[in-house]
Amino acid sequence: MEYNTAVLSTCAQFVLICFIGMKAAEPSGHGGGWSSDSEFRLQDEGVCNIDILDGFSLSHQQFIERYAYSRPVILRGLTDNTRFRSLCSKSSLLEEYGARKVRLSTANTFSYRKVDIPLQEYVDVLLRPQSADALGSETLYFFGDNNFTEWQTLFEQYESPPYLLPHTSGAYSFGIAGPGTGVPFHWHGPGYSEVIYGRKRWFLYPPDREPHFHPNRTTLSWLRDTYPNLPAEEAPLECTIRPGEVLYFPDRWWHATLNLDTSVFISTFLG
Repeated sequence: MEYNTAVLSTCAQFVLICFIGMKAAEPSGHGGGWSSDSEFRLQDEGVCNIDILDGFSLSHQQFIERYAYSRPVILRGLTDNTRFRSLCSKSSLLEEYGARKVRLSTANTFSYRKVDIPLQEYVDVLLRPQSADALGSETLYFFGDNNFTEWQTLFEQYESPPYLLPHTSGAYSFGIAGPGTGVPFHWHGPGYSEVIYGRKRWFLYPPDREPHFHPNRTTLSWLRDTYPNLPAEEAPLECTIRPGEVLYFPDRWWHATLNLDTSVFISTFLG
């Protein structure tokens, strides 16, 4: 199988984005084998202007009244996914699922292109840091499009956030991605996002404030070229989430993501 050379960029290309702090850093914990001491990471976690609460300090009714239909919130300690986290280590996932095919999408707003390859091949060949100059249509990113039958044994071990919206149920979207990758601005229904390994930076706007972005430019290039020049009144809500934190986003909120490390993550879409 042939890949676009932009996807297979070497670390030498990443001097292009040193200004936002990509450098070698100590991994956070053992990282499940997904990170190493020499891995490049994005250091700048940015500000956090989203409410962060202890999950046990917020009742379901309070969640509905304060956040469910109006604004994002980050909840800590809401569930215990120690078992799921162990199953998502690099060695465990590759042993169980390495030979199975995963569906990759181009990381642009509309995600038109899809490619199916074995998980082992994705990890060995494509799970790399991303260049700031790569176009969304030139990237291949593993997020969602999971075959639930094949992944059911893993998903059954995940403890999803307990706060559902009335008349909804949850659907899972699982992914693995390298530093600098992410999905540019888009919107859909409400849901939760949890990082199992790594860190993920989020940028969000309410439905009536469509952000300025190019649908085929990556979040990393938006962060470099557009974000620094935003007037105060156009600044997004933003925060970086870590393992043990769950971000809730309401219906139709614009959002973009940026993986700061090699990250393993799962979203629960409410529909």
